[in-house]
Amino acid sequence: MRPLDLRGPHPSSNRKDSHLAEQLSDDELSAALAGDPSGFSAVYTVISPAVLGYFRARGVDDAEALTQDVFVDVLPKLAKVTGGHSGLRTFIFSIAHARLVDHYRRAERTPYLAEYDSRDDTRYAASAEDEVLGSLGGIADSLSQLNDEQREVLVLRIVADLSIEQVARIMDKTPGAIKQLQRRGLSALRELVTEKDHAAS
Repeated sequence: MRPLDLRGPHPSSNRKDSHLAEQLSDDELSAALAGDPSGFSAVYTVISPAVLGYFRARGVDDAEALTQDVFVDVLPKLAKVTGGHSGLRTFIFSIAHARLVDHYRRAERTPYLAEYDSRDDTRYAASAEDEVLGSLGGIADSLSQLNDEQREVLVLRIVADLSIEQVARIMDKTPGAIKQLQRRGLSALRELVTEKDHAAS
């Protein structure tokens, strides 16, 4: 098997006009599960923008590196994935969630470094990841004010586009608990947005 290059194609490369409309074909999924490098490359191209958007929405400083780590973890385990397209997406975001938890554990023991903001970089160009983050609309800043579980549920539901059941499996909670966290998170967001509107007027 020839080695895989996780650096290319970059998730923002245009296989189609919008990665949000893009889906993994059944042939690409079968190839990936069979260990074919072209299948894995397709999985990476289709799903990595959402993983990167998930990490960025959660405030990860080096979201690209963490996204690469997720797919390095995914590769040797692909053959064990069941449940078709939905199972694959749940599996990948389970790894992403675990990586995020590890990242924050390490961050608690690491001195603070100034954060790079790509929006301030004059070399910056819009990408597929930005389209994913755009699905948050104007609420991205308000998300940081929610408690961790509410924020995680909303990011997995909105950015990763996962179902209640998929989020429940990833977070090891019941669907009912996820619905309650989502309801409370959305309610808190509404209040924060209302307060912001009042302050601006």
